[in-house]
Amino acid sequence: MAKELKDYLYYEEENPSLKIYCGDCLEVMPLLPKVDLVVTDPPYGIDIASNPFRQKHEKSDWDSKPCSPEQISMMRSISKEQIIWGGNYFEGLFPSQGFLIWDKQQPEAFSSSMCELAWCSEQKPAKMFKKWVVSYDKQHPTQKPVPLMKWCVQQSKYWDIPLTILDPFLGSGTTLVACKELNRNGIGIEISEKYCEGAKKRLQNTQRMML
Repeated sequence: MAKELKDYLYYEEENPSLKIYCGDCLEVMPLLPKVDLVVTDPPYGIDIASNPFRQKHEKSDWDSKPCSPEQISMMRSISKEQIIWGGNYFEGLFPSQGFLIWDKQQPEAFSSSMCELAWCSEQKPAKMFKKWVVSYDKQHPTQKPVPLMKWCVQQSKYWDIPLTILDPFLGSGTTLVACKELNRNGIGIEISEKYCEGAKKRLQNTQRMML
């Protein structure tokens, strides 16, 4: 028997509505209603788990392949607008001037990247966010800082409506933490139960914005 959406539900909260689904995003996304905005940080396909800078994290092959054209297509069809970190690595995205840039404030001589790029479906001038990459703790090797993900949400033209945000590659849950702090509805999909549990605990320890 085919699974229903409720079969994937791992955790939920109300006011705002926040849901974590544990499963493959290609199986879960077709079961979801359309959302306003996708904000996500998919695998780039650069084998980040083998990077010596990530040695404190469990090694795995989750980043051995980049986000697929099928996943990109589904994200675009389910949402009005998309902000996709690592978009410079992926097939299936049209040219856009609306990149968001995270300046990691790394010295030029450092061996790791000085910035990361997020592709945006909205055609508007590129914007930059500055935050030192080692100034926050990580549960996931590529975890983005919460202020960065909150900033991403606030770049959307749908920011002023009661929007629903989807992250099909939730990881440790930063996008949903940003949603809760901003009092916005959020849906996260994560294939690893370990990271679903970590995201759940982070949400339970996050306060929503007081209206």
